[in-house]
Amino acid sequence: MKVAAVTGLAAEARILHRLGLAAAVSAGDAAVTEAMASRLIAAGADALMSFGIAGALDPALAPGTLLLPRRVIAEDGASFDVDAPWRASVRARLHARGLMFVEDDLVGAAQVAATANEKAGLRCRTGAAAVDLESGVAAAAARRLARPFLVLRAIADPADFRLPRAALVGLDKEGRAAVLPVLRALIAAPHELPSLMRLALHTRRALAALKRAAPEFRRD
Repeated sequence: MKVAAVTGLAAEARILHRLGLAAAVSAGDAAVTEAMASRLIAAGADALMSFGIAGALDPALAPGTLLLPRRVIAEDGASFDVDAPWRASVRARLHARGLMFVEDDLVGAAQVAATANEKAGLRCRTGAAAVDLESGVAAAAARRLARPFLVLRAIADPADFRLPRAALVGLDKEGRAAVLPVLRALIAAPHELPSLMRLALHTRRALAALKRAAPEFRRD
């Protein structure tokens, strides 16, 4: 079974490419995510996954926590169950390797939840444990195209962490660090440098967790 993934960051896609899996980067753009999902399936993918980092909504979730949700919730209230047999297979493999994960719902948001208050609001409205920008769109595309769908994410920013402005402007269209916008943001708000450095460490921890789990994210 040929599996392909939609990711937000180039660094996430590289993890999958090293395993020989197809992955397309959308940089968090909903229209690009939808187009990429359709393109991957048109190119022969039999199953679609959403793979990458996420923001915590549950205050108990630390950076590096793996997420294998049963369901993705869109902000408009639509919900998408992941493929149960595929998820059960991945779940068993992760358990066999001693990798722990959270199984609560994930929100596929239309925009970044940057502040603790925004994250708390999403948590209150949906009951979800975490949020990302790609999974809701990818889940809808998989349903529309009648393909199995699964999610594996890892927490980067904790629920009480405020994302610095430099992080919000810091990606180019290929999902890579956009150096000049980041520098401009830091010049305008130099006090945010420690927060940006903490986020970099959180993201590194999340990517390391994804790298450990990625070999089990396949469909027999």
